[in-house]
Amino acid sequence: MAFHPTALVEDGAELGAGVEIGPFCHVGADVVLGDGVRLQSHVVIRGQTNVGAGTQVYSGAVLGGDGQIRGNDFKGRLEIGADCVLRELVTMNCGSNKGGGVTRVGARGYFMAGSHVGHDCHVGDDVTFANSVALGGHVEIGDGVTFGGLSAVQQFCRVGKGAMVGGLTGVNRDVIPYGIAHGDHVVLAGLNLIGLKRRGLPRDTIHAIRGAYRAIFHGSDGGIADRARAARARWDGVAEVAEITDFVLAPAKQKLCLDRRGGADTE
Repeated sequence: MAFHPTALVEDGAELGAGVEIGPFCHVGADVVLGDGVRLQSHVVIRGQTNVGAGTQVYSGAVLGGDGQIRGNDFKGRLEIGADCVLRELVTMNCGSNKGGGVTRVGARGYFMAGSHVGHDCHVGDDVTFANSVALGGHVEIGDGVTFGGLSAVQQFCRVGKGAMVGGLTGVNRDVIPYGIAHGDHVVLAGLNLIGLKRRGLPRDTIHAIRGAYRAIFHGSDGGIADRARAARARWDGVAEVAEITDFVLAPAKQKLCLDRRGGADTE
């Protein structure tokens, strides 16, 4: 382990092998740093925070602060997965007394400067947050989601696996897995085909996903839920279609982000 002489590590902190702590960092008593975690200068980690092995935290990041919510007197937790990169001024809050009490961030995430993960959020693996992306409380982000810079997600929204959200987007509705969404008030603009191809999916599978998307969002028979059930039955056995339809049919606190270019919008 390598500590700069100006760093402050409180008694009780648990530090793995090979941890590096740079100048003017502050590590609280209830913090756990996994093997090989590297903190650059002026990093503050407090509260009941667990940082996974190999994660790199850049200057000015603040991790494990109390949830930014009125009347919160609950000491929640923050769990960050292995091999993440948290660039300058990233902030991540612990869970609150009005959520599950835990904020979870998956492995191998890349969080660019100034991005924020609010209280009680659940963020999947392999996500990419561009500069100044902000998640309100209780947000759910699936694996492999990519956010453009300065986008923001309203409380209780969901963004499904493999989706891409454009820069400067205000996400106030749920975005389906593998979708592309953008706009001041978010709208669905199709499928993240580049992301699907990068995942190595066969052509037939991508065609099935496109067919299901058109049936659900451009169809005219019944409401969204009816069309999702029909798509699930028609493309039975295609896992990605099942992920989309399960997402559409799951109980949710926010409305579903729709494609305004065609089809009935009845939910």
